[in-house]
Amino acid sequence: MSNRSALVTGASRGIGLGIALSLARRGHALTIAARDQERLEVVAADLRAAGASDVLPVAGDIADEIYLADLVGAHATRFGALDALVLNAGVGSAGPLADFHPRRFDKQVTLNLRAPFVLLQESMPLLRKAAAADLTRGAKVVALSSITGVYAEPDLAVYGATKAALMSLVRSVNREESRQGVGATAICPAYVDTDMAAYVHNRIPAEEMIEVADVVAMVDACLRLSARVTVPEIVMARASSDGHGA
Repeated sequence: MSNRSALVTGASRGIGLGIALSLARRGHALTIAARDQERLEVVAADLRAAGASDVLPVAGDIADEIYLADLVGAHATRFGALDALVLNAGVGSAGPLADFHPRRFDKQVTLNLRAPFVLLQESMPLLRKAAAADLTRGAKVVALSSITGVYAEPDLAVYGATKAALMSLVRSVNREESRQGVGATAICPAYVDTDMAAYVHNRIPAEEMIEVADVVAMVDACLRLSARVTVPEIVMARASSDGHGA
């Protein structure tokens, strides 16, 4: 695995950081993306110490289409191909459907759906190149979706809608690209114990949430699959729930 490269968005903390660390320990070369350049530089040093063969930190706003093109271009210049694209960055904003402002809707669509779409388009030539160079394993896309894209959750209508659309996008990647060796999976967890979920600790204690390590394990398993199989989505429910909600 030491000659493989990956690009991870939202890599400075939480699930994205956990995924990047797992890839570093397997010797991947990494391009990591998040908004804070200073924080990314610290993370890059940690990833190198963990075993990454090379780390390229590229800070920016995923709402900016130019940044996304520059991000993929920087990866291409440094590494030549792309074995794994991890679409982790996104945003969550809760509120009743009847009162949800359209501008908040637009922000979630931009960050949770449009940015992954643009990144997929920009990255596809690199993914195809990596898949052609390794016909056994191919290249992989992993998108962090949500269980709310499968089961409706009160106050998360817009978030769930964007995550359902992301799942549909992943299925389309498999339909159009899997014969060329590019496979995609949407990971759809319930609440994960990260800063993003802290706002619901008053009703769901951290110890009842999914651990970051569990999500990382699912991503790791997907990245190890051969090119002969696609897994469109994996739903991860909390053990303390009924399996039909966040």
